[in-house]
Amino acid sequence: MGRENRFYLWGGLAYFVVLEALLVGAILFWPDFEDNAEALRDFLPAGPLMQSFDQIVAGGVAAYVHGQHFFKGCNTVGTLAAVILAMNAVAGEANRGTLEIWLARPVTRRRLLLERWLGGAAAVTLPVFATTLTIPWLLSRVDTEMALGPLMLGAVHQSLLLLAIYSATFLWSCLTSRPVFIVFGMLLFTVLQFAMYLIQVVTHWSIFRLADIDVYARIGATHALDWRICAPLVLVSAILVAISLVVFARRTP
Repeated sequence: MGRENRFYLWGGLAYFVVLEALLVGAILFWPDFEDNAEALRDFLPAGPLMQSFDQIVAGGVAAYVHGQHFFKGCNTVGTLAAVILAMNAVAGEANRGTLEIWLARPVTRRRLLLERWLGGAAAVTLPVFATTLTIPWLLSRVDTEMALGPLMLGAVHQSLLLLAIYSATFLWSCLTSRPVFIVFGMLLFTVLQFAMYLIQVVTHWSIFRLADIDVYARIGATHALDWRICAPLVLVSAILVAISLVVFARRTP
């Protein structure tokens, strides 16, 4: 197993462990949350955060799980994982001085890049599905239940957003030789997007509006993906990968 594959394997495993730990803690806290929701609400500022809290209270355990697992856990930890797993794809090789050796392999540049993109994409998305699969069992520990089907559709939706973030970082990695600049720039961007989500006047300009509690509530109600959001996310990822291939084909060590 090559160095990069080990990086994806161990990175994906660490990402899974963190997501699952957050999920276990959130679900075990559900009975206390349900009993003390009104008292907790008094500590929240008015605005999108309070609106999300009210949605969770009104939506019950389903909205609570969507908020804790997808919106909070996957959007934060998943975004961090997407950036870290993509930043070294090409820039890491250039920074280490091993890009020329990597390009000397007897395969096409297209195959080299796609293999690396697929490895990181798997490490970004599989933990989302793996942790989501454990939700019904965890809920049974607190005498609650949810259907697995809508949860897995939620995992698909979440994965598409993370893949778009991953693909944007991957393209940046193809363009530069400094992974530190990539991680700093992308994390600054995502922190800004989270901050925008919490501000009433600009909240709808945040990319995290594409994967908030309202979106997962619609998926749960219709038992179907919202292709008005999913289709553009797929298209964005495809365009970013295509540009990455063009950039990488012209790159010199």
